[in-house]
Amino acid sequence: MLALLLGFLVTSCGPPHPNHPVIGAKNFTEQVVLGELLAQQIEAKTGMKVERRFYLAGSYICNQALISGRIDAYVEYTGTALTAILKQPLNRDPDAVLETVRNLYQQRHHITVMDPLGFENTFAMIVRGDDATRFHLTTLSEAAQYTPQWILGVGYEFEQRPDGLPGLSKAYGLKFKEAPVTMDLGLLYRAIGSHQVDMIAGNSTDGPIAALGLKVLADDKHYFPPYQAVPLVRDAALKRWPAMGAAINELQGKVSADDMRSMNEAVDGEHRDPAVVVREFRQKKGL
Repeated sequence: MLALLLGFLVTSCGPPHPNHPVIGAKNFTEQVVLGELLAQQIEAKTGMKVERRFYLAGSYICNQALISGRIDAYVEYTGTALTAILKQPLNRDPDAVLETVRNLYQQRHHITVMDPLGFENTFAMIVRGDDATRFHLTTLSEAAQYTPQWILGVGYEFEQRPDGLPGLSKAYGLKFKEAPVTMDLGLLYRAIGSHQVDMIAGNSTDGPIAALGLKVLADDKHYFPPYQAVPLVRDAALKRWPAMGAAINELQGKVSADDMRSMNEAVDGEHRDPAVVVREFRQKKGL
């Protein structure tokens, strides 16, 4: 009986091997939209069924799922891959970062980094528009004198990651009224809108920025590395389903930052179904 139980546990803990690709995504709107984009593109171009495994928490969980074979692909950002996953030094050259990320994923994990989708989603330090107007703020350097009176809201990853809050605070001399308030990314905009916090670490393609009249402060010291959106795909999956790679390749350069903001806002602000939003986007782009 013990042997049977152990055998069951080993089997149940092992990665599944379905007869179709499995696409993953992290647990925020843009990632769900991008995961749906990959899935719909593969289904439309290959006729294969695609399984969706979205809301996989943060970068670490998605990366582990990819390496273990629990998912076959997801979209990552080059700066995140470089620093948070591959543990490499900060680099602000987009081409150099992409090359480093490509080489290390291939060498370490037999994962292919596909061509960029066309937009960059960098971290964005955001304040309320009326505060930006009142204090004449356009850059992070200008905001540094006011942050000791402010409360900062951040996502769980940003507080600790090497390209996140510790290095940013050092680069700009940022000090805050109290320890940062950490929360799910989806709650940050609600918090700044209700004056629970005064600055948030969001993403440059977030839909609520324009919808709520918020101000992104310029990273005038160029602290953040590039964050190009790139599909990561297991080599084993590309070998098993060659048409999958060809389908994803057709997305190269097709998604602009404005496209991404528009889709994010359609889901977040207008509460539309991500699958419908992506379907309309693909139709508009002739995909």
